[in-house]
Amino acid sequence: MTHALLLGSVALDPVGSAARSPVISAFLIFIGLCLLWVLALASQDERPERLCIADRSLSPVFNGFALAGEYITVVTLFAASGAIALFGYDGIASAVDSVIALGVLLVLARRIRDSGCHTLGGLFSLRVSGEAPRTAAAVVTLVTTIPLLIVQLRAAGISAALLIGVSSDAAQVTCTVLMGCLVACFAAVADLRGTSFVQAVKVPVTLVTLAVLSLLALRRFSWSPGDLLSAAVEKSAAPDGYLSRGLWVHTAGLGPLNTIGDHMVVILGMAMMPHLVLRLAASRSGRAARRATSIAVGLTGAFYVLLITAGFAAAAVVGGETIGAVDANGQTAPILLASGVLDYGSTARVVLITAMACVAFLTVLTAVTSVTFTAAVSLTHDVLARTKQPPTETGEVRALRVAVALLCLGGVALSASVHRYPVEFLVTFSLGVAATCVFPALLYSFFWPGFNRRGLSWSVYGGLLLCVVLTFFSPTVSGTEYALWPDVAFDWYPFHTPGLISVPAAFLLGWLGSIRPSAEAGRGSRRSHQRV
Repeated sequence: MTHALLLGSVALDPVGSAARSPVISAFLIFIGLCLLWVLALASQDERPERLCIADRSLSPVFNGFALAGEYITVVTLFAASGAIALFGYDGIASAVDSVIALGVLLVLARRIRDSGCHTLGGLFSLRVSGEAPRTAAAVVTLVTTIPLLIVQLRAAGISAALLIGVSSDAAQVTCTVLMGCLVACFAAVADLRGTSFVQAVKVPVTLVTLAVLSLLALRRFSWSPGDLLSAAVEKSAAPDGYLSRGLWVHTAGLGPLNTIGDHMVVILGMAMMPHLVLRLAASRSGRAARRATSIAVGLTGAFYVLLITAGFAAAAVVGGETIGAVDANGQTAPILLASGVLDYGSTARVVLITAMACVAFLTVLTAVTSVTFTAAVSLTHDVLARTKQPPTETGEVRALRVAVALLCLGGVALSASVHRYPVEFLVTFSLGVAATCVFPALLYSFFWPGFNRRGLSWSVYGGLLLCVVLTFFSPTVSGTEYALWPDVAFDWYPFHTPGLISVPAAFLLGWLGSIRPSAEAGRGSRRSHQRV
């Protein structure tokens, strides 16, 4: 089965044979320097507190840049810009949601840091004691992490294959495995402080690269943003609907309720991802965490402004049909734009394509390292360290390193095995789980003293079950041309994401479970009645 989501056999070669050797050589040198840098930044301190949250010592400005870097992933860089290039208004709406998500995180940042917790397990245990909340948190963390690993590594393989000018499935899978193994090596030796440096450096590098791309594109249209936008509309696949809602096939025909659900999932899901909790916990204080989030809002806003401009520029310079012929979701739009804004054979073009390749590698390195590191911290801190014979601090650190490596390698294997299938829906599934299982539980834990063990279990596990069931029976899995199984139809749930049902249901389940009398209370009441 062949899917348009993959590079076609007649895909363009944006680099060109003359420039390919210098681009690949410079790219490999950059990877080597990154490896040396990460090794130099790796902490030799065998204390989990130092390794996981940098002794809570990160300054607001530094952590703000690193937090902004958490939002610049390979999915946002390539998928969001491609969505804007192909689908216009619908892509912009998704980008705006990502900035609003940081606003939601800003409201809770100080409380998260002041709680003294650095994992979801700790936050879930604020009003519920025992192992149950930490187990639930570990399950949620893994369910949100693994789908993101699969999609990000797959996107990295497609982009790397495009850079070397080979578009076959075998080449894409090979690039996915190689990139994943490199990232696994980085992640296995990294700590939060080291990855924070890489995240912080990635932000200005990405902003400058996107700014240069945008300026070069504007130059082709006599520095007129209006002419650039007009060209983007004219060269899009659907000029009449490019600046209107509903062009994106995933949302077309599903109605306004589907749009509300999509916005809810993206905003709440991106605000509640587990690795952001770890990032905020590394701040010096609650006030510093809030200030870092404020800085991240500004930087992320600038990133999305440049990303929107680059998306329009890609449509104007390259053309929507050309971008869609290479990848139906437009994930290669930034690379095609970097190739198209300068003349073939020029040194500046080689430099620009190399810079875009390096930015792509940085986004893969930091995004995959961040989510796998957080999942490993959750497993070791919330599960392994709570056993009857907990490991020593040195043993916990070693277990953390092993868990990071295994998670990365498992993500590589899964990504390679599903490479021929359209698995982009896993991103919205992951965001849906975060929005459903984390947001209600955190609000109840912070603001409702009556929230208890049963309420937490009902909210988290009930919400997770709803996310799985509703996603499985949604149009993203069957019954549509973009579905995982387009040739069969069991899509009785009519919406693209589960959030419209699962998020309110999780709130309701948490409330019902908490107000219901416990069995222990009922037995105690019966014993008191018998004594009377």
